[in-house]
Amino acid sequence: MASPSPKSPEQSEKTKQYDRQLRLWGDHGQSALEHGHICLINATALGTEILKSIVLPGVGAITIVDDKAVSDEDIGSNFFLECSSKDLNRGTEALRLLLELNPAVRGHAVQEPTDQILRENPDFFKAFSVVIATALGEKTIQDLAQHLWDVNVPLILCRSVGFLGSFRIQMKEHAVIETHPDNEQTDLRLDAPFQSLADYLDSFDINSVDLKDHGHIPWIVIIYKAVQKWQTSNQNRWPMSRKEKNEVKSIISEFIRRDENDVPINEENFEEAIRAVNTALMPTYLPVKSQELLYCSAATNLTKDSTPFWIMCSALRGFVEGEGKGKLPVKGVLPDMTASTDHYIKLQNLYRTQAAMDAEIVYRKVQQIVAQLHCDNISEADVKLFCRHAHDLHLISGSSIASEYQLTSSVASYIARHLEEPDVMMVHYVLLRAAEMFASEHCRAPGDWEPEGDSAKLKACVTKLLSDVSCSPFPKDDHVHEMCRYGGAEVHSVSAFLGGCVAHEAIKIVTKQYKPVNNTFIYDAASTNTATFTF
Repeated sequence: MASPSPKSPEQSEKTKQYDRQLRLWGDHGQSALEHGHICLINATALGTEILKSIVLPGVGAITIVDDKAVSDEDIGSNFFLECSSKDLNRGTEALRLLLELNPAVRGHAVQEPTDQILRENPDFFKAFSVVIATALGEKTIQDLAQHLWDVNVPLILCRSVGFLGSFRIQMKEHAVIETHPDNEQTDLRLDAPFQSLADYLDSFDINSVDLKDHGHIPWIVIIYKAVQKWQTSNQNRWPMSRKEKNEVKSIISEFIRRDENDVPINEENFEEAIRAVNTALMPTYLPVKSQELLYCSAATNLTKDSTPFWIMCSALRGFVEGEGKGKLPVKGVLPDMTASTDHYIKLQNLYRTQAAMDAEIVYRKVQQIVAQLHCDNISEADVKLFCRHAHDLHLISGSSIASEYQLTSSVASYIARHLEEPDVMMVHYVLLRAAEMFASEHCRAPGDWEPEGDSAKLKACVTKLLSDVSCSPFPKDDHVHEMCRYGGAEVHSVSAFLGGCVAHEAIKIVTKQYKPVNNTFIYDAASTNTATFTF
């Protein structure tokens, strides 16, 4: 067999440049990012900090929509603007320096107001993977949010005022296949081994294994044999309780060989088996979240407009009800363990082969559905990835920002309920909304001209907002005075922190890996507290 050709210098350099992130989301995640196109509305300090953390990992393209000229305030807070940029277009100037961070990223600048684009060229926003908006007026926010909701383009609305920051993610529906859970459950199937695994496990007789091979038996085999011995006196039940699992551990301890002085021989594989009992003996079952997805209406009532996610869910349901006998496809992943190379490779191949066979069955079902619906084909690689992660699927069904701003009854009751909690971060949400209301009425940020004089006006906005949600006014005006002291200014350190957070969320959305924040994130830099809300 010919040896593979060496990678080109360009590929090697690219791999070296993106090494850390490739460990997080893999080649396919990087490919998705490089095909992504991010739109930023307004190149404020927060906006450019967001793009910085999206350009560096190698997003495909960015577009900045900004009709503002660079001001002294911009130069004072925005690291991606220079003194020579004053009075020039802010988006064009910021784009020039941002693209210097990564020559592989393409960039465009549009020098038109957002509301004008919405009126004259609403299809403009359809081309983007994610739209990120900062420093928009209240009406433009609602118009933009409603339009992007209608065309199904994700929107991240961001604010940075003084020591306060927030972002709100609007998505109709976002399915995450690769959630990367912190504690991924192993899928060993010891309680219901597939035929090839059962034959392999039954081929061992621990008591007759040569002493030199005793320390190389995979711990999966050791646990399986211990459970079999335990079941002989427990009516073939599966050990579930802590007491029963401890009894299995005791049996494993009895398997350990002893020397002529009756001292246990130190065999690492048996110690591993004892430590792995609690997780390895977890019964194989259909997770509740997976069951909800497989049997929800979107998966059971498919149409030609159904997304690949729901088509694969429907095919997976067919597998679970048929060939899977109530269980999901085998993951095909084997944890590390002390064992001989031959034993480990053979065991690993058993799981991988079964996982491939299960995925092939699901793929055939997907092809049948695609043929019936006359929709776009779904690749076998996508189906394999779906089956591999079927145990941890995650779906976010979002809500629109427009309905949130209209303070529907459910939103109003949600805000009121959270305002009742002590030291609640919802206060900052109310203040940021009130500041937007103030700006729409007075065409400037509260405190921009006269902090003391604007306090009463901002308090009136806060009172009106609280009245709309049937809440009494704040007992103290401290928060109102503090917002006026900010004068609408951006503190760069706050924008930098929040910018990194927003960039992470945008990358999650583009790569469709990891769970993004569901809805709203609030950051109070003064107390370093954060909170999330779901309106």
